[in-house]
Amino acid sequence: MDRSVPGTEKDDGTLIYVVYVDDNFHHRDESERYKLGEYKSCREAVAACVKIVEEYLEQGYSDTVTYEELYQGYTTFGEDPFIISKDKNCSFSAWDYAKKRCRELTNR
Repeated sequence: MDRSVPGTEKDDGTLIYVVYVDDNFHHRDESERYKLGEYKSCREAVAACVKIVEEYLEQGYSDTVTYEELYQGYTTFGEDPFIISKDKNCSFSAWDYAKKRCRELTNR
């Protein structure tokens, strides 16, 4: 999947952090991708990504759901936000974050 997107720098050379969101249900279908927004810092972009994942997990979580069910639900039906930037130190893996949060939520 090509996640290289131009426009991650302003005319004055200031870096921007662009968050795009893919749909796990339509894996590799770039027509299902949308641009969430542009952010001034890596921290803001990561926070936007975290919010997307958390929203799905809140909907899918219950006291009876297992780690496997919650994580599989996310990787099958959730949204997969990612950051495009020229800042090589700024990244976010939605699947890694979801895996960690599913373990925390289900205590497993």
